[in-house]
Formats: sequence, C-alpha cells, structure tokens
Amino acid sequence: MLRVGIDVGGTFTDLFAWDPTTNTGRTAKVLTTKQNLTEGVLNALVQAEIDPSDIGVFVHGSTTATNALIERSYPQPALITTEGFRDTIEIGRQRRAHLYDPYQKKPAPLIRRRNRYTVVERIRADGSVRTELDENRVKEIAALIRAKEIRSVAVAFINSYANAQHELQVRDILVQEIPGVKVALSSDLPKFRELGRFVTAAVRAALLPVMGDYLEQLESDLEARGFQGVFYVIKSNGGVMRASAAKERPEELIESGPAGGVAAAQHVAAQIGESELVCTDMGGTSFDVCLIEGGRGLVSDSYQLEWDMPIIVPMLDIRSIGSGGGSIAWLDEGGSLRVGPRSAGSLPGPACYGLGGTEATVTDANLLLGRLDPTLGGKFPLDRDAATRALGVLANRLGMDLLRCAEGIVQICAENMASAIKMVSIDRGRDPRDFSMVSFGGAGAMHAWAIAPSAGIDKIIVPPFAGVASAFGATVMDVRHDVEATYYMACDGADLAVLNAKYQELEDSSLAMLEGEGFPREQVEIIRTAGMRYVGQSYEVSTPIPAETIDSDSLREIVANFHVVHRQEHGVASDIFGVAFVNLRVTAVGKVEKPELDTLNLLRGVVSAETTSPSKGSRDVYFDGRFVSAAILQGDMLLPGYVVEGPSIIEYADAEIVVPPLMSAQTDTHGNVVISGNQTRG
Repeated sequence: MLRVGIDVGGTFTDLFAWDPTTNTGRTAKVLTTKQNLTEGVLNALVQAEIDPSDIGVFVHGSTTATNALIERSYPQPALITTEGFRDTIEIGRQRRAHLYDPYQKKPAPLIRRRNRYTVVERIRADGSVRTELDENRVKEIAALIRAKEIRSVAVAFINSYANAQHELQVRDILVQEIPGVKVALSSDLPKFRELGRFVTAAVRAALLPVMGDYLEQLESDLEARGFQGVFYVIKSNGGVMRASAAKERPEELIESGPAGGVAAAQHVAAQIGESELVCTDMGGTSFDVCLIEGGRGLVSDSYQLEWDMPIIVPMLDIRSIGSGGGSIAWLDEGGSLRVGPRSAGSLPGPACYGLGGTEATVTDANLLLGRLDPTLGGKFPLDRDAATRALGVLANRLGMDLLRCAEGIVQICAENMASAIKMVSIDRGRDPRDFSMVSFGGAGAMHAWAIAPSAGIDKIIVPPFAGVASAFGATVMDVRHDVEATYYMACDGADLAVLNAKYQELEDSSLAMLEGEGFPREQVEIIRTAGMRYVGQSYEVSTPIPAETIDSDSLREIVANFHVVHRQEHGVASDIFGVAFVNLRVTAVGKVEKPELDTLNLLRGVVSAETTSPSKGSRDVYFDGRFVSAAILQGDMLLPGYVVEGPSIIEYADAEIVVPPLMSAQTDTHGNVVISGNQTRG
C-alpha cells in the first residue's frame, strides 16, 4: 500500500507517493484549484496514476487554515467570556508594533464585538470558585447565538486553566440549546495568561467550520473513489494527527503546509549526517524558512498570527514572506522596483502561464533570462511573448533594458529571501554562517545560488524531490502529540514529588493518545520540556527536561540547561536571579517507517552505469548583463559523484537548479545536488 503526501499551496498542489515494499516514489504537480481545493488534490492523484484504493496512508498539508484567518474568510463565531473581559482579544497587551509610527492600526479582531458576550462567573488563580456561573445568563446568550445562526462558539473564562468547571458547564448548555453547534474551550489549553488562551480559543472557533467542512469533503471524495486507508493531517508542530482530531483542533494546522518541508529537511539531515541546516522552501506564492538544529526543527511557543494575536500551541518556528515564483513586481510611490508580497497565484498566475495574468512576476523574469524550461517540466508551454509584454511595462517606466529589469526582479527577490533567513536565525541568536542551506520548492533551487551567499551560507543542498518537498515531508512525518499544563513554581522551592507526578500524568495522557492510534510503546519517543524563566520575567524559554525521575541533582542540571538556552536565545544569562518553572510539556512521537534516500527510485528514469549522458544540449542564459551558453542536464540521470560546472541548468520534472558561472555542483550518494564555490551577482 502507498503512503501518499499531498501539499496544497497557493499556486501548485504537490504530491509524493512512496511504496515501502519497493522503496520507489512518484511525484505530481498540478495547479491549485482555489474554487475547490479538493479538485486539485484529486487531479494530482490522476496525474500520478494513483488509484485511491491503493493508498494505505494519506497525509495532507495545506494553507487553508492560515488563509482563512488572514483573510477573515470564515463563518463568524461567537465568544462567551467572563464579565469585564469582553474586549481582551481586541485590546491585547497594549503594545505597539512600531514604536514611532503614529498611524499604525491594530489588526481586526477575530470575533466581532457584537458577537462577544459576557457572563458573571469567577475562578481564582488557585482553581477555587469565587463566583458561581450564572447559568440563566448563559441560556439567554445561547438564544441570541441561535437566532444569529452562528455555527461555532469560543468559551474563554479568566483562570479557567486552573479549573475548567465553568467552561464545561457552558459547553453543556450550548450543546443542549443550539443543535449542531461547535464549541471551543480555552481550558483545553491549560496555560496561564488569558490573551493567548482567549485568542487560541477564538482561532479554534473560527476554524472549526472551515476545516471541518474542508476535511469532510476531501475525505468523502477520496472514499467515493475507493480510499480505505488512514487519513492524517500535518500539524504545525512538525508531526501529524488523524483527520478526525484535526477537525476538532484546527488551531494546530496553521503552519500545516510549510511544516512538511521542515520534515523533509530533517529527513535529509538524518540521511546525510548534517544536523545544522537552514530549510528554505520557495513555491509560487511564499518563501518559508526554518532552522534545523541538532537534527530537529526549532519550535516556538510565541507564534503570532498577526501583531498582538498570540497562539499558544507549539509550532515550528517557520518564518514566511510573500516571495515566490508568482510574486508580482511593481513600482512604489518613489519609483523604486519592488517584488511581492502580492502574488499572481495559480489563477491568473504569471503572465507566461497564458491564463490571463498581465502583471510581471518572478517566473516571467526567469523565463526571459533563459533560466526556466519553456515547457515548465513538460507541463505546458510558457508564453514568452506575454512575459515580454508584462515586463516591458515595468522596464519602460524604469527606463531600463528589458533583461536588466528581469535580472533586477530576480535579484531583489533573492535579497528579500536572504533577509528572511537572517531574520529566523539572528532573531534566535544563531549565526547563519554556521548552517548549510537545503533548498526546496519548485522555484527554490533557481535562486538558491544567489540567496545563500547573501545570507553568509557557503553550502547549498538540493534533494532530488525538491520541487515537491512538502509533499515528500508529509510521507516521513511521525505522529506527534504535545500535552501541556501550567506549573508555576520557583526551582528553589519546587516540590519534586508534585513535579514528577505532573510529568507522569502528562506522559500517561500522551502515551494513551498514541496507543489509541496503534503505536506500541517501543515505537514511541517521549520528549520532556518546560517553559522556564527568571523569577520576575514576563517570557519563558523552552528548556529540555531529563526523562528519568527528577531529583535534586537533575534539578540543578535543569537550571544549568536553562541558563545555556537563555543565553543562546537572548544573549545573556545570570546566576543572580532565581529560576522558575511556568509550563510543563510532554511530546509523544509515534515513529513511522521512512524511505532510504540512497536507494530511493523516483520512477522518473532508471539510473545505471550504462545510462547515456544526462546532457540535454545547451541554452543561452542571462547572467550579470550578458548571455552565456549554459549546459542543460537531466537531473534524474546524474550518477553519484557527477560534477556540474557552471553555467548549467539541472532540470527535474518539478524543479530546476541554476548553477551560475564560477560555481559548481556535485551529486552525492543520496541523489542530492550540492552547490558550492564563488558566485556572481544578478
């Protein structure tokens, strides 16, 4: 049975399918069908010639949840909260995004004020009940919500992290009074600080109907075509969960799409023996970056959907900017050339796609520069004349030569992406020069040679599945569940019996979740961490916790680890201030079988010692103000150890690698193309 990964992006829907019995894989890349995303998924299966009845495991990642939140394109939910806290999600923490900008505006709240209701109740911070819940008021609110035909409700009470009693009472009343209503409880995320908990509950309420409807439709369409396997959805924390759970916890899907690329990078890191990588993924719409450190993607507990909108579920620290093949080039008010963040998407798409696009994009520029296969990997012929017309408008306004303008667009795009790499690394106290860069995405390897040197990175690794990396990553992702609890206690006065009991409770809960999904204990990895801080601080850092019973010696080790992590993240540490626990977390990882890259056959051409030359001739390619003759090579035909001298273009079905003059590349035993050397500009 096949293990199939699907990634729905803004421009393309990618597929990677792996047959574990033969270690063979196949790929597909089709245009995303925005009017009905499931149609694009089914088109990818058709292109890959996969019968859904042959799929044993289906793993799906998409940006559906993120797009719905950013665009506010979801059925409006309601919020019920403690009296006096109606506007918490709108007021936020009263911080400014830009200290000296007097015109800045806060983002629109996730739930409109007219749909936010308050009720008398109060739980103390120690979990005791100070004021009983006014159930009659809850019933009145339920009637108002029912009259508005609202489908989902967030319930977020102050201090409910310490005692969920009142939120559970409200849920029971709502379910009884409003048939079919979906309820999101903030107490399901038992962490203190009300803003993050309230916002996360609001996010869940907003996404419950969106992701529920989408996943149910996709599941139904697959089953109608014979699918009887297990349906997983990619989570933001770098693991997967059953589709049934994803419908109930959609706030965990916000980085669902990019997380697949991080999983692919982790697998590459494990296979090649490099643990420090910058994972970059450039598709048609966005450029995503994440650091791989010690073989694992860095996780953040401080993700913000928008300014002052914290979401308190653990997520891979992925930074995304609007910079992809479909990014539109434009002139600002001062007449300077800009690229992105607006994208042409899949429809109308870049001008050269011939689908109605008229604005110049990065893809149009690459086509005119000779760096892009005129048939887009055999998918369809690209319209060079349309690209010329689109770029000609910009070039004329700038008073530039057409090709110089195209080169400028690509260079600006590359600088934007290099800045994103610096942002994700330097912001967390890491030096990008200490990392190698792994390049993913259909457009990634066309620009990697220009991005890496600008970010100070010497080595670029491009896997053979780079064009569908997020889909590939979906097939190698483990099942992962994070279970958390608030435990605020200074280390000096920590009750170790209570601390160990809480960790054991979290571990038992996470193991039960995986056991219910068929994972035996020997197939599960348990990871303990804690959110810790100096006493008096207002933020925490995630600190590793030993798996064994915590005693006084291991507690000292934990404190020492905290100092190390704090120095790494913030540049300073202190032995003067006391250290405290704030939140405890147990991560349970159910291990799945993964492909071996050195023997993986992608079914795109059999490589052997008798294979003929990979050369496909040559093409004139524009670099640094002039055309040069570049060798065109078929990537699937490159044997291990094959050396590629620039200028060259290495073509795959789903991606292209540009090796410019003065740079070289070599294939390794895993099929990766490794680029190194000096670089030209442009």
